[in-house]
This record gives sequence, C-alpha cells and structure tokens, in this order.
Amino acid sequence: MIDPKMVRSDPEAVAHNLARRGYALDVARLRTLEEQRKAAQIEADRVRAERNATAKAVGMAKGRGEDASALLARGEQLTGELAAAEQALNAVQGELEGWLLTLPNLLHESVPAGGGEDDNLEVRRWGEARAFEFEPLDHVAIGERLGGLDFEAAARISGARFVVIRGELARLHRALAQFMLDLHTQEHGYTEVYVPYLVQSQALIGTGQLPKFEEDLFAVRGAQGFYLIPTAEVPVTNLVREQIMPAEALPLRFVCHSPCFRSEAGSAGKDTRGMIRSHQFDKVEMVQIVRPEDSYRALEELVGHAEQVLKRLELPFRTVALCAGDISASSAKTYDLEVWLPSQRRYREISSCSNFEAFQARRMQARWRAPQGKPEPVHTLNGSGLAVGRTLVAVLENYQQPDGTVLVPAALRAYLGGRERLGA
Repeated sequence: MIDPKMVRSDPEAVAHNLARRGYALDVARLRTLEEQRKAAQIEADRVRAERNATAKAVGMAKGRGEDASALLARGEQLTGELAAAEQALNAVQGELEGWLLTLPNLLHESVPAGGGEDDNLEVRRWGEARAFEFEPLDHVAIGERLGGLDFEAAARISGARFVVIRGELARLHRALAQFMLDLHTQEHGYTEVYVPYLVQSQALIGTGQLPKFEEDLFAVRGAQGFYLIPTAEVPVTNLVREQIMPAEALPLRFVCHSPCFRSEAGSAGKDTRGMIRSHQFDKVEMVQIVRPEDSYRALEELVGHAEQVLKRLELPFRTVALCAGDISASSAKTYDLEVWLPSQRRYREISSCSNFEAFQARRMQARWRAPQGKPEPVHTLNGSGLAVGRTLVAVLENYQQPDGTVLVPAALRAYLGGRERLGA
C-alpha cells in the first residue's frame, strides 16, 4: 500500500508517478472519499465529546443530590448517535482503504521509461550462446527422447499445462533445487524455511496478489477459504506480518523451495508447449526483510545471488531492468534474469528480483523499531533463485548433444552420484 499520508497530502505527485505505469489516479474520487472521511471523523469526535461531557455532568449532579434523569436520557441518546457516527466513519474508512489497496506501488526514480517488455533496459550479459553443429531440439523433444518428460500422462490426470517428470530427469530436477538451496544457505547467508502451501486471503492481500489478481490464483473449495500459493513469496514474506522487529534483527534473509500454483488466466495461448508456463511448478524463492535505507543495496545483492546460480551452471543469461510499463503492480523496481534458450534463439525470463519498499509491509503491518524511534514499516524484497522447471529447461537445451544425450553441468554432478551424462 502506498503511504496514505502521502496520497492525501500530495495526490498530484502520486498521480504523476503512477502515470509512468500508464495508471490514471482518480484524484477526484480520492478527494471525495477524504472529505467524507474528515466529515465523519469530526461528527464522531463531536458526539463522543458531548457524551463524555454528559456522563461527567451526570456524576456531578448525583454528587449534589440533584435529579439526573434528563442527563441520563441525553446520555443514552448520545450513545446511540455515537454508534451511528462510528459506523458511518468505519464505512467510509473501509471504502477508502479498499480503494487504496487497488493502487499500484510508486516507482523508484531509476526505473526506465517505457510501455512494455520491448522497452526493458539490458544491464549486462554473461556467457556466450553455444554454437551448435546441429539443429538444437527444444526441451519437450529432448525430454521425451530421454523418457523423462510426459505431457500426455499429465494431461490425462490434470489437463493442459502440467507435466510428469520421470527417472533421471526427475532426479535432475530435484538436484537443481538442492543445489540452489545449498548455494543460498551456505554461501549467501539465507535461512532455509518450510512454509504452508495453503494460505488465507489476508496473506495474499499482504503481498499484493489480492484483491487485484484473484483470477490468477487457485482458490480451494471448503469452509476455510484457502488459496494455493502462487509463489513462496506469500507465506515467507508474511512471516513478519504484524511484527515489530528490533533494529539488530535486520536484515532477515529467508530461502524456500516450494511448489507454485498459478491459473495463468492472463496468459491464454502463450507458451502452450512444454514447461515454460505451467499451472504447477517448483521454485526456490529468496526473501529479504531490511531497513529502508538498505533496500536498494539489498536489491543489487539479491540479483547477484540469483545470477550466481546461472553462472555456476554455466548458462548464458542477461539481466534487464524492467521498464515502468512492464513492472509488477507491487514492485518499486525489478530486475529480470533471462536465460538463453537455443530452441527459441532468444532469452527467456528465469528469475524476477524486486524491491517493494514499504508497499507490502504497510499491508502486513510489518515494522521495525529504529534506535530511539517509533516503529516504522520495513522494506521487503524477493527474487527467484531460481524457477526450477525453467532451469531444467535451460539445462536440457544448452547441454544437449548430437547423440541425444545431455551433459550434466559440473556444479550438479555431486548431486547425481558423479554422473556426467544423461541418456547414455
């Protein structure tokens, strides 16, 4: 959530910032709601003050032995009026808060201008795309040749956008996740966590998926109102929900391997072949909770941690800064890592690393106490480190051999009993 005080005090500046995204802030509606809130607050305060004064007068009258029946009757009337005034105040405050929850985050000044992914700014590249002496296959053909990817079986079980992974490819998939976890915990200072895969709506409101993106979520039927997590970002970031952390506890760094579930409602017709865009996939997620003054340094660090996974796997990639028109609604600044896929002859997203500043923290009431200061919102960050399925895709395509086998990246061989080649 944007700072409500800033929205009230300088709506034009907020509107100017959001316009970079192509979002038109309804300033007139904001002013109407704020005027209604102020009027309701003034009325509630007036009635409360009169009721308190009347209660005091009743006590004084009784102390003097006087008849207080008229004052008592007025007190009862004011109690009813106060209940009505507070109900009206709560209604307009609820409407204002609900409206604020629909607003995207303010963009950091360094976010590039632009209206879509074609305007994203390449920051750097690492590695060289391999020159194949044969026509490279895509991961679907490679996986099916190895007997490790079965989309037909998955379709019989669950429909489109699912996969069954078997045998040595299932082991490779598991090895990738284990390698990522070991790298982040042993070298990058993250604490591994295991979290629920079912969350309630307030957790999704806290990280910004609700109310705006409900169509992309899988709701679970039943009385408890659960949702399947779209990313471990949701439960992991909510670990600090409604907490006030001492200054010395920050920064916090968490890493989590989990399945992710997405309906892909806004992606109909995109990447229907293979594992690039699935309803269920695994991801290793990094989350940092930091002091506000440290968050942009932490963002660069987070990106570096994700890049290290690709470097250790020797996969060519590029890092891009997302432009104003392509960045997620909750993020203040985002870098994407895009890995080279030979079959598509282009880079494809494999990680997204974002600084949300205080946007999520305000929604979650996650705060820290500065030395000799009052509690204020922390800054939250997260990044994929990495999407496991897409990393499997990249390994299969970049390490394929003309005889149909796939070399195992050196960094993964210890996780596969020393194997150097799959499909031999």
